[in-house]
Amino acid sequence: MMDHQATIPPGLPRDHPIQSYWQDPPDAIADHRTSLDLPSQAYIVIVGSGISGATIAYNLLSADPTLNIVLLEARQAASGASGRNGGHTKTASYRSFTDNVKSVGTQDATRIAHLEYNCMVAIHDFIKTNNLDCDSKRCQTVDVFYDPVQWKAAQESVALMDELMGSSAPKHTFHTPAETSSQFLAQTPLGSLEYESGSLSAYKLTISILKLALSMNLNLQTNTPVNSIVKSPSTGEWQTTTPRGTISSKKLILATNGYTAHLYPPLQGVIVPLRGVVTAQRPGQNMPQQGLPTTFSFIYSTGFEYMITRPAGTTHEGDIIIGGGLPYAANNGVSEYGNTDDSAYDEGSASYLLDTTRQFFGSENWGSDHPEGHARKIWSGVMGFSADGYPFVGPVPGEQGLFLDVSFQGHGMVLCFLCARALADMVLGKDDGLHEWFPDAYRVTEERLRKKFTGRV
Repeated sequence: MMDHQATIPPGLPRDHPIQSYWQDPPDAIADHRTSLDLPSQAYIVIVGSGISGATIAYNLLSADPTLNIVLLEARQAASGASGRNGGHTKTASYRSFTDNVKSVGTQDATRIAHLEYNCMVAIHDFIKTNNLDCDSKRCQTVDVFYDPVQWKAAQESVALMDELMGSSAPKHTFHTPAETSSQFLAQTPLGSLEYESGSLSAYKLTISILKLALSMNLNLQTNTPVNSIVKSPSTGEWQTTTPRGTISSKKLILATNGYTAHLYPPLQGVIVPLRGVVTAQRPGQNMPQQGLPTTFSFIYSTGFEYMITRPAGTTHEGDIIIGGGLPYAANNGVSEYGNTDDSAYDEGSASYLLDTTRQFFGSENWGSDHPEGHARKIWSGVMGFSADGYPFVGPVPGEQGLFLDVSFQGHGMVLCFLCARALADMVLGKDDGLHEWFPDAYRVTEERLRKKFTGRV
């Protein structure tokens, strides 16, 4: 069945998506158009106004304020995954490190772990430096384990990171079942793993970066879906066609994640969308009403959930934001692959997520449900996955002037910000120093473009 799901064309983003928790209310620039008409010409066109597209534009204009850049968005600004995720800046590098060493070697596996950690730090530092209102919170996270296979693998992977990365390895602390229950309220675990993390509103962050780029003369055109891209044989420029006209550019950047195959059909089956569900829940009456001090993941044999609580002083402080539940969707979650309908969500996943918080924390710790009701908001969002589990970042071989910054595996909060920095350097031809920190595994190669998705790695 997965083979079939991978052949479903992603199409354009849906016209009437569910409004996410973060997008209520929409920002003032949600429907912004810098110019009344779509320009006919630009030096660079970027498609997609999420964290990737916004940060690419910001980095390019920071490097060269004279660049003529037009950013196109099919719907409202930050209406895709960046405005719909779980708000978790969480590395969890240990979960992929062992497989990365086997797949791409120690050097690149180490680069990936460093990039994830540095991206988490860089985002929160950027917010602080620029005094952005993004509900940013640096904190610890706790991964609570219920499956012995996953628990053993975590211990082995952390040991391998310490061995191969030495003093540059992230700091991890293991906790016993008793410590996990007493310190973090989680019930009947095998144990837990604690390390650095954070939370924020990715919608507010993306909007803030777009505003910074707009102040540097970015031309933002929302509600402008791209129907097709084609390279002109006569001029060598890229022709990007929308219902409002066609714009030509020397360089074209696709920051379209799970939707990318719609614009570049060779990626059909190479990058596959996955629809996920996120819920915002009012905390039980016995839970801390101003939020928990840590973020969480709950890891079991068939999957995991990820959870933050809203920091004190924010709108709806203490709210629990928890996403996941994929195994409880139709056909054990397989039906969510190839599905880009964020105007709806899977009821099985949503129902599980609403039930699971009381189970994870226990009835005594949870107490009675909030008098206004347990669920505040339920929504969905579309992620992008590749056959090898890595993003595609860089120029497309054989397609001069075309660049990708896509396929972030549902892990974009600790990938997109620095991948966008790397992509901007590549576009500007200033990528000599990238080999020192940017993973080779993320670069776009002909070999990777031939690999078809058969399931998550």
